[in-house]
Amino acid sequence: MLLTADVGNTNITLGAYSGGRLMFVSRLYTERAHTVDQYAVSLKLLLELHGISPSDFSGAVVSSVVPELSLIICGAVETLTGVRPLTVSPGVKTGLNILTDNPAEVGADLVAGAVAAAAKYPLPCLVMDLGTATKISVIDENGAFLGCTISPGVAISLEALSSRASLLPRISWETPRKVIGTNSVDSIQSGVVFGVASMLDGMCDKIEQELGRPAKTVVATGGLSKDIVKSCRREVITNPDLILEGLKIIYEKNVR
Repeated sequence: MLLTADVGNTNITLGAYSGGRLMFVSRLYTERAHTVDQYAVSLKLLLELHGISPSDFSGAVVSSVVPELSLIICGAVETLTGVRPLTVSPGVKTGLNILTDNPAEVGADLVAGAVAAAAKYPLPCLVMDLGTATKISVIDENGAFLGCTISPGVAISLEALSSRASLLPRISWETPRKVIGTNSVDSIQSGVVFGVASMLDGMCDKIEQELGRPAKTVVATGGLSKDIVKSCRREVITNPDLILEGLKIIYEKNVR
């Protein structure tokens, strides 16, 4: 089996592949103060929850945008499974041609998502990643990564609004019934959900205008993607496991 781990600023997403089948997906809250042993215990409990033994794994691959946790997560995986993980970093074979000013600074999560999108979907493709930050990656018809856009994520925007505006309540966000809110909660939810969806539509329009051609595919991933993109005007494919799929592809390219 192959263990895949995507270390993000808010969550660590874990998945296990047996052959081509994704056996489970679980998330841990990103705790920057945790040690190797603490993460190893958490991972052990997750595997037990899904009836999987640590000895079942013959490989592991990790992407991380939290540098201070990269070695810790890799150490936890190796402590538990005995397998030294492959880390997505400069020098690792990805098959992705990155055409940015400094390819080394492109986040490992963006690389993994782009690798999976280029392998699975018609190109050009736009990849929306709705997590701690809201990102749109651009993959051209040749499968090259042209660049991306980055804006504050939904949760960050909502937290900032509630903390800076004394009269506005802290809410759990969900899609409201209508755009024009008639109370504070509905108004905030409308601004967040419909506002982000409209921003995504508008940014895709601007990207296509700059490219001079339409994208054949728009795919969304990330923890908040399912609830946001259903309010988008354009057709968007939702694939919550896109980054894990990309990690699996990258691992296979490097172990052959």
